[in-house]
Amino acid sequence: MDKDDIRRRVRARKSLLTDSERINSARNVFEKLEKLAAFAMSNRILIYNSLPDELSTREFIDRWVGKKEFYLPRVNGIDLDILPYDRQRMHVGAFRIEEPSGDDVTDPSVLEMIIVPAVAYDRKGNRVGRGKGYYDRLLNRSNALRVGVAYDFQLFDDINLEPHDIPVDIVITETTMYRRRK
Repeated sequence: MDKDDIRRRVRARKSLLTDSERINSARNVFEKLEKLAAFAMSNRILIYNSLPDELSTREFIDRWVGKKEFYLPRVNGIDLDILPYDRQRMHVGAFRIEEPSGDDVTDPSVLEMIIVPAVAYDRKGNRVGRGKGYYDRLLNRSNALRVGVAYDFQLFDDINLEPHDIPVDIVITETTMYRRRK
């Protein structure tokens, strides 16, 4: 199955989710993340600001803001800038995603964990993004632990890699967790 087929299949399945399923799924995934020793040890964490069709990060951010240093991405041309999260400095940016404003761009090398959104993952940490390569370019500039989060139905048996694709180290779904073997 090619990446466009995977994107279509996942989009169709997401459209069937109820609000209750969305909320419960996000809670289950982020509770698993919170139990990781790596999460306890990480202070500087890049997280995505969720779109309506993604696992919601809002409750998770609200629970940990002030206890962890959160950073959010901001689209800058073909790359992502990394800025500290501050609820008072958010604005609607590229692709109608709330992004941080300001000039205090952070080097990705200081991040200890990156929570990566994707359309789909496989058990080896390979991922299908939305097709623009933003996260592949970002992940290539950081040695942070890469954690993918997804609904169970976003997990596929095998995703074909392209040369520019950067896998994640851990994939967490509502019911399972996979660690990539290096």
